[in-house]
Amino acid sequence: MAATLNLCLAPLLSTTQSQSSRLTKTTDLINSGKNLNEIKQLHAHFTKQGFNQDPGFLGKLIAKCSELGSYNSMEYAQIAFDSFCSSNEEGYDNTYKFNSLIKGYSLAGLFYDAVLIYVRMVVECVEPDGYTFPLILSACAKDWRCCTGIQVMGLALKWGFGDDVFVLNSVIHLYGECGEVGKARKVFDKMSERNLVSWTCLICGYAKSEKAEEAVSLFFEMIKEGVMPNSVTMVCVISACAELGDLGLAERVCGYIGKAGLKVNSVMVNALVDMYMKCGSMDKAKRLFEECADRNLVLYNTMLSNYVRNGMIREALEVLREMLSCGGPRPDRVTLLSSISASTEMADVFLGKQCHAYVLRNGLENWDSIGNAIIDMYMKCGSQEWACRIFYQMSNKTVVSWNSLIAGFLRNGDVEAACRTFNEMPESDLVSWNTMIGGLVQQSMFEDAIHLFRVMQNEGIKADRVTMVSVASACGYLGANDLAKWIYNYIEKYEICLDMQLSTALVDMFARCGDSASAMKVFNKMKERDVSAWTAAIGAMAMEGNGKQAVELFYEMLRGGVELDQVVFVAVLTACSHGGLVGEGMEIFASMKEIHGISPQIVHYGCIVDMLGRAGLLKEAVDIIKSMPMKPNDAVWGAFLAACKMHKNEEIATYAVDMISESSPDKAGIHVLLSNIYALGGKWTDVAKVRMSMKERGIKKNPGSSSIEVNGNIHEFTSGDEFHPEHTHICLMLDEMNCRVREAGHVPDLTNVLLDVDEQEKDFLLNRHSEKIAMAYGLISTSQGHPIRIVKNLRICSDCHSFAKFVSKVYHRHIVVRDNNRFHFFQGGLCSCGDYW
Repeated sequence: MAATLNLCLAPLLSTTQSQSSRLTKTTDLINSGKNLNEIKQLHAHFTKQGFNQDPGFLGKLIAKCSELGSYNSMEYAQIAFDSFCSSNEEGYDNTYKFNSLIKGYSLAGLFYDAVLIYVRMVVECVEPDGYTFPLILSACAKDWRCCTGIQVMGLALKWGFGDDVFVLNSVIHLYGECGEVGKARKVFDKMSERNLVSWTCLICGYAKSEKAEEAVSLFFEMIKEGVMPNSVTMVCVISACAELGDLGLAERVCGYIGKAGLKVNSVMVNALVDMYMKCGSMDKAKRLFEECADRNLVLYNTMLSNYVRNGMIREALEVLREMLSCGGPRPDRVTLLSSISASTEMADVFLGKQCHAYVLRNGLENWDSIGNAIIDMYMKCGSQEWACRIFYQMSNKTVVSWNSLIAGFLRNGDVEAACRTFNEMPESDLVSWNTMIGGLVQQSMFEDAIHLFRVMQNEGIKADRVTMVSVASACGYLGANDLAKWIYNYIEKYEICLDMQLSTALVDMFARCGDSASAMKVFNKMKERDVSAWTAAIGAMAMEGNGKQAVELFYEMLRGGVELDQVVFVAVLTACSHGGLVGEGMEIFASMKEIHGISPQIVHYGCIVDMLGRAGLLKEAVDIIKSMPMKPNDAVWGAFLAACKMHKNEEIATYAVDMISESSPDKAGIHVLLSNIYALGGKWTDVAKVRMSMKERGIKKNPGSSSIEVNGNIHEFTSGDEFHPEHTHICLMLDEMNCRVREAGHVPDLTNVLLDVDEQEKDFLLNRHSEKIAMAYGLISTSQGHPIRIVKNLRICSDCHSFAKFVSKVYHRHIVVRDNNRFHFFQGGLCSCGDYW
């Protein structure tokens, strides 16, 4: 290198050349320097020739160092600048050198240093020019220093640059990068002169602020003004189209690439591929990808991440294989995140371990996002031990890492480990609480979820929409109406966003709590309703037995053009079953395949069997079972046998027994119903056989239980319960209730006691059913006029149903019982189900 420099410098050493000519050649050599080492050597040689204090020479030196844009080059430029300033005579123009330093620091990513240089420029009263303000505003934009940028803009106005289009473009860019697109638009609208950069800065600002519609609209406004886009404009507006997912609009926008005569570069190809994939046009995206000769890492990652996002795992793996086997770019952490996600989606622990090995070989394990993704992968693949090992080896465990571990424990049903980990967290965030509450709800630990929510409130943590969806779900399953009203008031008080998902959860919550009026009030306030919202509303009507209103809602939904799914048919068929609307139910069932193209599943056949069975059409129910394209399951047989029991039709039940023996379902409910039917006919030997069979096969009957909410606390009772603190008072109230309802005309239905004991024992056992105990506790614990709300885990028996009707009349109370099938609203001696359940 020294020899080369000597040859280059030889002409400069000639004494015959003028000082001006030598300076020109010196600056030309500085400009030709390829790296910092070359520039340092040139600087050393020129210093010997006396150029070290020449303003023109040092200006070019500083500019060249700034052009390199590295930390070391800027350090060297700063030293040269400070050396010049310390010995410089007054009168020299330093603006160019300050501008060079600001530009260099910005290129090097040292934005704060760029701002400090600008401050120094102001302090030293160096007059800025038309380049200074765009440079410093650009640095502020890159570092999101909006307040600093506004101060700079104030000085620009003071110096007379208020109408400079380049300065104003930089202000628009600053506001756009900082998410202040409203302010950017105000600046744009007041500009007397606009150019392509003005439009592009504003369009990009809208696109980056997730205001895709405004960005696209502004693009067409620009075209209308006769301004054609450049490649930067196109990339921004194409990205906006990707966010909208509107293929027609996207292709209309892309038509201007050719009209503007733009060359499709690698950045634009990547934007186009991403847009087509997000708009669902995978074939076009794949064709663009394959036609691209220069496939860089960004393009591969775009293909890979979009395939994974769309659940196209095999296609994603093909891209990964091509990348690894055809000399493609070396995978980075973005590639690995997509690859790990692919293995997670496939639950392929072998692929996941391969990705993990690559991470370790290439030193990527220190990236938090990679570690968290690996933990999630191992958890979802069932390798909990490996997930824990990765977690405890992480040098930097973030809140996200802890949350990933907790979510994995909950997903795998290990609630104890999840709670322990949650309690060990050095600090938790809202996501941590939401993960725990949501996980407890998924594990059907509804009371624990509500308790944790209350702890969260005591900790002073404000809930969000995600929290309230889980809490509303838990409350709905508990049937706690007072709590439901408090939850709704909490949402209104703290102005939590009532989007479609949360509103639907609230409709379902009130419906499950037997408050259909509140459910429909929330539903009617919804501005947007998808099929889930309509299903929740139809379900609310079904639960209270209002079949006609449920069917009307269903047809209203059809008129609204809502796309149907299988679940909404379950809701409306259940409503027809509970409301005795056989004709309407059969018509809707027939329309599933014929009109809506939805093939009935076994759950829909179960609804029809239940509907026909409740109506006493047992032979028709048998015909439906025979015609089913799949084997009947326990739900179908359960509905059929319950109907046989209700209508005391032992003959058809006996026919069903033979069919059930062939399929041999191992659900306790089927065997209990069989046992009950035999008991009704006094066939105690057959009862004993069924129960012995259950014991041999390890099938256990779920004990009957009922819960009631009093003063915000939930009390649960089982049949014959003697462990409640108020047991003595409950027994006294039960005795009083029995006397009063018998005086009013209630006759106990002893056939509901399915044991071979005498009638006195049957009467005692019947009197200790869990819903009667809950009713008694409600009467002694609540004031007159307060409704009694009970949730039962099994279907209410005929005697308890009759008993509740008399209690509502004798005690002038509104009694609500939610069993595992529907709601029963007892008032004045009548039930909302019309004795049809």
